[in-house]
Amino acid sequence: MSKQYIKVPSFTTINEIIDKEYTLSATQYKSLCIKNNNKKILADFLDRELKRSDLGYEVGSENYVDYSSYKFIKTKALQPESYLPNITKESLQYITPKSYIKTNLKKGDILISKDGNVGEAIILDKDYPNTMLCSGIYKLPITINKYYLLAFIKNEIFKQQIDFLVPRGSTIRHGKTKFLDCMIPMPNFNKENTIIYIELLVKAIINKEIEIRKKYDQILKAIRKELSINQKNEQFVYLMPTINEILTLDRMDASLYTKNFKKEEFLIINYLYGYKTLKGMGFKGIRGTSLESKNIKTRIDSDEYRKGYYELIIPTNITKYGTVTKSTYIGTTAKLKTISQGDIVFGGEGYGKGKSFVVIENVNNVATNYHGIRIICEKNISLTKKIFVKCFLSYLRENNMIDSYGVGGNGGHLAPVYFELLKIPCFPETVENNIAKLYYNSNAIYDTKYCSLNNFQEYDNNFNQYAGIYNLDKSLKYLKNILKKSIENIANDIEVNIRF
Repeated sequence: MSKQYIKVPSFTTINEIIDKEYTLSATQYKSLCIKNNNKKILADFLDRELKRSDLGYEVGSENYVDYSSYKFIKTKALQPESYLPNITKESLQYITPKSYIKTNLKKGDILISKDGNVGEAIILDKDYPNTMLCSGIYKLPITINKYYLLAFIKNEIFKQQIDFLVPRGSTIRHGKTKFLDCMIPMPNFNKENTIIYIELLVKAIINKEIEIRKKYDQILKAIRKELSINQKNEQFVYLMPTINEILTLDRMDASLYTKNFKKEEFLIINYLYGYKTLKGMGFKGIRGTSLESKNIKTRIDSDEYRKGYYELIIPTNITKYGTVTKSTYIGTTAKLKTISQGDIVFGGEGYGKGKSFVVIENVNNVATNYHGIRIICEKNISLTKKIFVKCFLSYLRENNMIDSYGVGGNGGHLAPVYFELLKIPCFPETVENNIAKLYYNSNAIYDTKYCSLNNFQEYDNNFNQYAGIYNLDKSLKYLKNILKKSIENIANDIEVNIRF
């Protein structure tokens, strides 16, 4: 958010210190200066006052189990880059039936965090039966202007206010219900249509996120189906590893010899039309440049584009769906290894291990870090084939095979030297093309210049049906940019230009 919204006082008074409960944190004496005086507080949007029943419960670690029909959502499920819950092993905990408290989580419910990542919010994309909230999350009772409010909660204007209201510095931030006091600017020009416009944009962004997840699931299911229905006559039989097998692999990792791994790999090895290794297909991995200061000497980091800077696409910012949540920029006199159209950027270790992204378009001055491995092909193969390979890498990751191929502690790493272990089935060209099309459809062109409040939703829904993940993400970023500018206009008391 622009610093023009932040007011920093040159002095304070003893009365203000008393009002702030004697805190001497400088952040607590800053304030938000929004030009638009037509504001509501978040509490004004609610259908009623918050109740204890709107807040989740802590069940205690003694009720945690490996699997159950009952579970609860943690604050980690609420992340800034998405309007939808980020459901992972870390954000969803299985619990015993006796500890479950009925919460009735329904599609369209807005959840907001009061602890940890205070003020972070998401909207539920579907019903979540037998699922409760942890004690750090509220479910907001709201029906009117729900998406308008959500747009502002996800914006930096709201997040900056949270920083004023809830002190930083502790291990876990506890916001109680202070988020209810955050101010939400309301439009003064063409009010009704502007609110409709903002809500249309938010709904479209949410729908695209849902569609990205659907297309990703379709990719995984299509790969699984093709492997399963085209197996040779041999049947899987698990055997303990032999000395020769261990010597051939030259690996002592137990994960490579487990029944689950062997069963998954058997589907590829026993595939009717055969398979090739990643290396055998002509692919090789090249590490990105180490961006440590001791290596590149000088570096200036920026969250915004600056002329002459490198754009960075790093594994940490790649989602499992094959999209990039954000780019950062770096200025340096060092010459960095750059990526090109058709390259697959692959996470070698850490949080981004196994995540991958295909460079669809021509790019200039774009690099990755040492944890980012450029998978390039030395043979002349199509972009579609490269996209299919990326999709199959995602399949391997989802089935925990990337973790098994990797080596080392703390999650391990999958360096290029181990790429010869990665096996890619030789699917028929039509099958590969159909799978790749779910990631990128070259015919899906997003052109909204003739859209209006009346026909935008229909156009957008039709586009989503035939767009691939890459197309959906590109159009999503376009709409997010329009939404951000519109929110800034409302905050600055400027009429919003209703256009798509």
